[in-house]
Amino acid sequence: MAIDAETRNDWTALDLFRRFGPIPIWRIRRDPAPGTATEQNLITIHDHEDGLYELVDGVLVKKTGGLYESHLAGLIGTFLSNFVRPLRSGVVVGADGPYRLNPGLIRIPDASFLSRERIPGHRMPQEKVCPAIPNLAVEVLSESNTKKEMAAKLADYFACGVELVWYVDPQKKTVRAYTAPDRSRLVRESGTLDGGTVLPGFALALRDLFADPIGPMA
Repeated sequence: MAIDAETRNDWTALDLFRRFGPIPIWRIRRDPAPGTATEQNLITIHDHEDGLYELVDGVLVKKTGGLYESHLAGLIGTFLSNFVRPLRSGVVVGADGPYRLNPGLIRIPDASFLSRERIPGHRMPQEKVCPAIPNLAVEVLSESNTKKEMAAKLADYFACGVELVWYVDPQKKTVRAYTAPDRSRLVRESGTLDGGTVLPGFALALRDLFADPIGPMA
């Protein structure tokens, strides 16, 4: 259940645990205090500081990931862009593109696809926080992500109109493709990830995604 950020400014460690699971405390921003953060706080921080934050129930939660996770997110974005651009069917957004899913709820997928039909005026949005809902959201999992956090994020995406979500697991070299919070398909390294009804015709062999980019040359 969402907590009204305007009336809640006394979050405790227990409250944070109940909402996000055993999340590392360094991922929770303390200024502004949990429960009081606004969209403008998020924009100001992103404009003047390093690091990205999502806004959830008035709490700023730091996005995390390492070099390999960043590489995978960028590679997925490249594969998506190579498919989408010739079709002019929409835009692919990288790992620092925030979306306003609902007032007070801002998520930042590691990669995303926003179809032409969902873009106001069929022109690239210029706002700091995109007001449109992406069709596809991609999340590359990191060690500090909790199961509860990712389950809540999945529910948020589908409740707000996202049609397809990919959870990429760098350690297991798998991608779980969700078409609903309770409906998914696990694609292993030997398999092929497809775009379903969101991106008909898109196919990505996971061996290409997880291949070592600087391994021995043939």
